[in-house]
Formats: sequence, structure tokens, C-alpha cells
Amino acid sequence: MSHIIPITDFLDPALDLYARLTENQLLNRADPTHGMFIAESPKVIERALNAGCRPISFLVEDRHVDGEAAGVLARCPDTPVYTAPFSVLKDLTGFALTRGALCAMYRPVQPSVASLVDQAARLVILENVVNPTNVGAIFRSAAAMGMDGVLLTPGCSDPLYRRAIRVSMGTVFQIPWTYLDRDTWPAPTIDTLKQAGFTTVSMALKPDSLRLDDPTLKAADKLAIILGTEGDGLADDTLAACDHTVIIPMYHEVDSLNVAAAAAVTFWELGRHRE
Repeated sequence: MSHIIPITDFLDPALDLYARLTENQLLNRADPTHGMFIAESPKVIERALNAGCRPISFLVEDRHVDGEAAGVLARCPDTPVYTAPFSVLKDLTGFALTRGALCAMYRPVQPSVASLVDQAARLVILENVVNPTNVGAIFRSAAAMGMDGVLLTPGCSDPLYRRAIRVSMGTVFQIPWTYLDRDTWPAPTIDTLKQAGFTTVSMALKPDSLRLDDPTLKAADKLAIILGTEGDGLADDTLAACDHTVIIPMYHEVDSLNVAAAAAVTFWELGRHRE
């Protein structure tokens, strides 16, 4: 039986997680062992639970306690469930709840870079991708198209931002990822990848780039696919360190795609031969 707590006091400190702390305060990247995040919707909460994330409390629209949220609440019978009608929760959180449920959770322990490199054949590396919507969409495509893991430079938006989690449909909990140390990118990380047998490819609009459908890429046993920030693309020293730059062939004088769209196309082309 869930521990149901009707909301009677908006100033209850237990509700600070949902209403008064910023996402940066919650996530606490400076000290991840004390970090938290908010998962939104029963499906996303379920994926986080399946990945081993530990819940702190739930915030649920009262009509969903025995409805769409019932399954995830049943999995966490000892976790407090704060509940109220939609009109009250909307005023409390400042926006409509997706599927009527939020869950505050402790930030999971991320794998080491070495373990990701050792276990992967297809790695994605994001360099300073700052838009959480793009980060979430890239994770969803990476999971769907068979990528094995994601490495992020410190300048990237956190995959545990609420919007990133929502856009990813919870796939940030299904594909392993971790941050690179600031002083390891691009070297020595790219050197380490090459020593581990990876062919490193940067997605960039360069005259000497390989086409995405080049047989050289499909023949590679291991690929590390590097995508850059939305505006400026990849840094020059990143491009110089990689084995190849790669371009998506386009038509009608279109020269580029949004980074999330480019990621989906790239992951499909370079991952589908593994079926």
C-alpha cells in the first residue's frame, strides 16, 4: 500500500524538490553523489526504476493514484506519495504534469569511461551540445538505432534535465553514458579510443569529408561517432584528431541538419548493418 500524503501546505519542505529547487541545484554535478533529478510520467519513471534509480518521493495527481501511476507506485510501497487535484498541482509546479505523475530520484552512479570503451562497438560522443531537447532526442535515437553508449564533454547539457529525460522517453536510463573529464578531451580520449580499436569519425561540413554511406565506415569493427554543438560544430582540434570527417549527402541546396536529426540519420546508417 502506497504512503499517500494529501497536499495541504504548499510550503512543506518535502515539496521543495518539485517547486522551489532549480534543476541545477537538484542535479548537483559538482557533487553527483548528492544529486537528484525529476522523472516525469509513469513510463519514464518505470524505465528509471528498471535502471536501478532510487525514488525519494512521488508527486501525483489524485485521479492517477489508482490509474496510470498505480503500477509504479506499487513498486515503491514505502516511498511517500504527495497528491492533490490537478488545479493544485499545476499551481504548485508551474506547468501541467505529464500523465499526472512526477518522481524525485537520486542521481544514479554513472559508469567509468574505461568501462564504456571496453564494452562498446558503437560509441557516441557529444561535444558541447547545450540544448537539453537535442540531448534527449539524440539519446532516444542512440538507443533505438543500436548505439552502445554515450560520452559527453563537460559543456553538454545534463541528460538528467527534466526536458532531456522527457524528450528521450526515458532512454537516458536504458543506454549507458558518462561525462568526460575536462582535461581529457579531445586528447587523450581520442588516442585512447584509437588504441582500443575504434575508428573515430567527426560529423562535419568539410570538403574532404567521407560520405556517410562510404564502405570504409561500414567496414569498421568499432566506431566512435562525434557530434558537435548546435551552432559552431566541432572544435578544430577535435576534427584534426579524428580518423575521418563525415558528411550526410543532401539535396535541394540544404547544407546541414539539426544535430538531433543528423544523429538519427547517422546512427541508422552506421548501426543497421549490425542486425
